[in-house]
Amino acid sequence: MRVLYFAWLQSKIQKDEEEVTPPAAVKSVGQLADWLQTLSPGHAAVFSERARLRAAVNQTFASWETPLSPTDEVAFFPPVTGG
Repeated sequence: MRVLYFAWLQSKIQKDEEEVTPPAAVKSVGQLADWLQTLSPGHAAVFSERARLRAAVNQTFASWETPLSPTDEVAFFPPVTGG
């Protein structure tokens, strides 16, 4: 599974993307975030602020309950405003 990070998430995790193989029990975006939080202090800092995050699966906005498959691309980013 490819995971992408945007904006301030990149600086906290110190990477813009990574390939991960989460445990089989990880079936949703929220469960992926829970698991990613355990990987490093940077991941823990990012995913402890979940109210400040949005997600997309395969370039489509997703909720924390959106189901995942091992070949998905998941992106995490802050809320975006336009103007």
